[in-house]
Amino acid sequence: MTNVQHEAPAFPMARPPGCPLDPPAEYGRMRAEAPVAPAILPDGSRTWLISRYADVRAVLRDPRVSADLRKPGFPIISAAERTLVDVGFHPGFIRTDPPEHGQLRRMVSADFTIRRVKALRPAIQRLVDERVDRIIDGPKPVDLVAELALPVPSTVICWLLGVPVADIGKFNEWTRAVVDADTTPEQTQEANAAILGYFDELIAIKQREPADDIVSRLVRQHEAGKLTRPDVLTTSMLLLVAGHETTANMISLGVLTLLQHPEQAAALRENAGLASRAVEELLRYLSISEFATTRVATEDLEVGGRLIRAGDGIVALTPSANRDATAFPDPDTVDIHRKSRQHVAFGFGPHQCVGQSLARAELQIVFPTLLRRIPGLRLAVPAEELRYKLNEGIFGVLSLPVAWD
Repeated sequence: MTNVQHEAPAFPMARPPGCPLDPPAEYGRMRAEAPVAPAILPDGSRTWLISRYADVRAVLRDPRVSADLRKPGFPIISAAERTLVDVGFHPGFIRTDPPEHGQLRRMVSADFTIRRVKALRPAIQRLVDERVDRIIDGPKPVDLVAELALPVPSTVICWLLGVPVADIGKFNEWTRAVVDADTTPEQTQEANAAILGYFDELIAIKQREPADDIVSRLVRQHEAGKLTRPDVLTTSMLLLVAGHETTANMISLGVLTLLQHPEQAAALRENAGLASRAVEELLRYLSISEFATTRVATEDLEVGGRLIRAGDGIVALTPSANRDATAFPDPDTVDIHRKSRQHVAFGFGPHQCVGQSLARAELQIVFPTLLRRIPGLRLAVPAEELRYKLNEGIFGVLSLPVAWD
């Protein structure tokens, strides 16, 4: 990896200020000219950027590539992951490899099956209707992030985990500190410790009073000697944070995208049967989990004609892959009639998001319900005044003021 500074820009690259819903314009040049390119991370370490759709999929399913952030050479981008490594926390099943990854994943995957999520849909629909009722009956304008995008997935993941819904507020505060790149390492560590401390107390409660929820089931696995207590803690924390932060951002950004493309919003409002395709297209178009697919090579491998050595870091750029014209013709256009299911917004391979069925259900319910019940929905401020989460591993909008006619 020579002449790194001249072959590719420093990483991460910024989203374009004039069109923040698009990934960095540099990704397009990379796909055309340097699809497998070396780069320098903020900490000075070197990594490889993979920008084409086919190469991203190939890397994410390659057994010679590790998701374990504890391995030497792993490209750690987020402050939260750096804290986990520095203090020695177990990283959870998302950041482990087989066989440990599969063992931990199987212990929670039953709660996120298509069948289980289908059974939850009526409750999710009631929850969304209740939140929309509050919006309609309340003052205008309203922040859609605070009143809909955050409460819906936060409540649903609390149902599944067995966490009291009344505690959502404190969890959202802690999660913001964990995922915000501007948070100091000390603040990130404090937030992580607060979440772990909470679950430590909850585990004790579930040991005395088990229920039909994920934490209770993890506790039983611990009592059977199949999980350590740290495994229970970090798995619970991981599901809580990942189970609502990504979906909350997708709700707010998805609504914003639809409002900026009124013909697409009208089509979905008039035909709720388009919800599934609309959600897949918005997932593809927005690709909000920008740096979740970081990896490290455990053996030498060739990708896109470049040799990646064992110990080299890899960043599979899923937002770039989802804008690759070889996979999605006219990729910078939003088209909710498009068949976009093959996108990589949830990752790909053995580490593909375990909660994707739940996220899809929540999005498929929220978008058509909101558009149908508030047909005159519009931005309450000029779009250029919106502020975005540009320095975090998960892209989003900080607030979304809306009103209606």
